[in-house]
Amino acid sequence: MTNFHRTQLAGAQQGTQNGLLSSVIQRLNPRLHHLQVATMQSKTGPANAAHFSFVPGPGKHVLRYGSSFILVDRQREKAFDMQTGTPFETITMTTLYSQRNVFEQIFAEAHNMHQQMQEGKTVIYNAMGPEWQPFGDPKRKRPLDSVILERGVKEKIVQDVQAFIAARTWYLDRGIPYRRGYLLYGPPGTGKSSFIQALAGHLDFNIAILNVSQRGLTDDRLSHLLGKVPPRTIVLLEDVDVAFANRRKAEADGYSGATVTFSGLLNALDGVASGEERIVFLTTNFVDRLDEALIRPGRVDMTVRLGDATEYQIEQLWDRFYAEFDPEGTGRKRFLAKVTQLRLTNSVSTAALQGLFLYNKDDPEGAISMVEGLTAGHSRHDEKRVELPGHVDVR
Repeated sequence: MTNFHRTQLAGAQQGTQNGLLSSVIQRLNPRLHHLQVATMQSKTGPANAAHFSFVPGPGKHVLRYGSSFILVDRQREKAFDMQTGTPFETITMTTLYSQRNVFEQIFAEAHNMHQQMQEGKTVIYNAMGPEWQPFGDPKRKRPLDSVILERGVKEKIVQDVQAFIAARTWYLDRGIPYRRGYLLYGPPGTGKSSFIQALAGHLDFNIAILNVSQRGLTDDRLSHLLGKVPPRTIVLLEDVDVAFANRRKAEADGYSGATVTFSGLLNALDGVASGEERIVFLTTNFVDRLDEALIRPGRVDMTVRLGDATEYQIEQLWDRFYAEFDPEGTGRKRFLAKVTQLRLTNSVSTAALQGLFLYNKDDPEGAISMVEGLTAGHSRHDEKRVELPGHVDVR
């Protein structure tokens, strides 16, 4: 007899903690007779809309897969996950030794089903304990052209990342660590996180978000997490300047949370024990607060400043929202003239403009009349200029 034993979380949603296990259960459903009903309600559909599916309940089930008979024993454990409150479960499948290859067929088919469920989506990972765990449902991929950056900047970053991905053998042949770091900085609302999400979707990558100021995070755990990044996943360290600035304030208040040291972060990014085959993006609103050791080549290979909306970005945003209402572009010219008159060019974020357009999504005239309500944000001219390696500026 041959057994296959698998333990995972019960009750988690498809595509999250139980991924492949959920697909296996679904694959076996048509041949099971003792079922329980699972009810799923759409998050955005009508309040009374629900989808029902039948899943095998706890206990033993005998099924036939092709010409093979398999005994499936699904048991829920008394222990449960402390973070989610869901119980652990164990599934044991037993078949004849001569038919043991049936397990490979089942899991290959289940893997394909699982991949199809995640097709067109981006999985977001969060650090939970010593491991990366999917956070929530996979997100629909964001189109790269939905993020409006200054002319040529987006293409330059994409080309650099694609060249790095294709150069694995080149790095290994020369004994160079196969990893690349990027720093996106600039005022809030200029598209740093949005671009990374769109880039991941464009490359068919996932995203692993790590908060360096997370409670309980230590140097050893940080090094372990960055060395065990899931395949085809971009690591995102957001607002790295805030983590250590808040640490100093917290220590003064007697708070004991994260214990990551600055040297621990440096070693995790580029130390002897740091992982390879890794793409890391760092973001910050205040690049002048970052230590030079953090942004030196080898840890950060390319830096890009994303500033407030330029005339080109304003034009692109207008066309994206109002192309069907303003095919001749007359409204766009009037809007740009008013923005120029109010001196908002290079002084208001793309997020603020998008908020204005969303409020008037079917009314371009309303957007023109309300443009005076936009508050000039942090002007790039007031920002301290910092010369960085691999620098790409947006003016």
